[in-house]
Amino acid sequence: MAILVTGAAGFIGAHVSHALLARGAQVIGVDNLSAYYRVQLKRDRLALLQARPGFRFLELDISDRTAFNAALRGETISSVIHLAAQAGVRYSIDHPFTYTEANVTGHLVILEFCRHLQGLQHLVYASSSSVYGGNEKLPFSESDPVDRPISLYAATKKSCELMSHTYSHLYRLPQTGLRFFTVYGPWGRPDMALWIFTEAILAGKPIRVFNHGNMKRDFTFIDDIVSGVIACLDSPPADDGNAAPHRIYNIGNHRAEKLTYMIEVLEKALGRKARLNFEPMQPGDVAETYADITAIQRDHGFVPSTSIDAGIPRFVEWYKHYHRIND
Repeated sequence: MAILVTGAAGFIGAHVSHALLARGAQVIGVDNLSAYYRVQLKRDRLALLQARPGFRFLELDISDRTAFNAALRGETISSVIHLAAQAGVRYSIDHPFTYTEANVTGHLVILEFCRHLQGLQHLVYASSSSVYGGNEKLPFSESDPVDRPISLYAATKKSCELMSHTYSHLYRLPQTGLRFFTVYGPWGRPDMALWIFTEAILAGKPIRVFNHGNMKRDFTFIDDIVSGVIACLDSPPADDGNAAPHRIYNIGNHRAEKLTYMIEVLEKALGRKARLNFEPMQPGDVAETYADITAIQRDHGFVPSTSIDAGIPRFVEWYKHYHRIND
């Protein structure tokens, strides 16, 4: 039986797929190769996966339920890791329908597909720390209220959690939702601050620092994220016949790092100083994220081990190699 990974050409999806293949799993990867960011990066991630035995790729849009169901009809699938989504807070301001199609309709397509699979063991899906909105209590805990999102992206992710709970309740579908906190590392996304800052600094261009630098993020290295995803996959929620077999966990580094310190670490790794343009907070953004990871530590033994002091140089090393940059 195979494990289905949606968003397999994406940052997290590609790393998770490699980890599954490394332990002998058969992986069916699905991705629509959207042009939200440079498609060549996605194709390059895929090329590495397709060179490995046990991986098969299907170019599919999860929001197209007819095409999706037709392509996967007859496949024997043991588990699903659903990572496909339209990401990004700021992009949702100007492209709202892209988010409802990919995140809400797409998630519903996956839920319907999973409930009809025979012998499905577990559906693990991506949520986001953005669901905490403007909550001021820190660190963010899974028990905190998340009914006041401040971006459409966050609203779609909360919608996914609600739909998943409903399907777990109605159909006893074992599910785990993971609220990711600022994931970074090799093969990362070009729309995220670490990539944007690295590109600008190397080009001698200024970087935009929002909220005048008064920002903190719970930066989580990709290897730690992958270990948490796999640990959750291996332990689906038990069904006691009462509560829905659905769990939600924060998955972060449990450290809120100042954005200015992140820039200092990046400068050191690059051996160059950044030119900073301080700007106001952007619509839909939040000043600080910080994950309480007590629950995922307790239930799945998740212990992140990579600080930004170690992780950022690894990203820089990969970035230079990928772009053939020699100092």
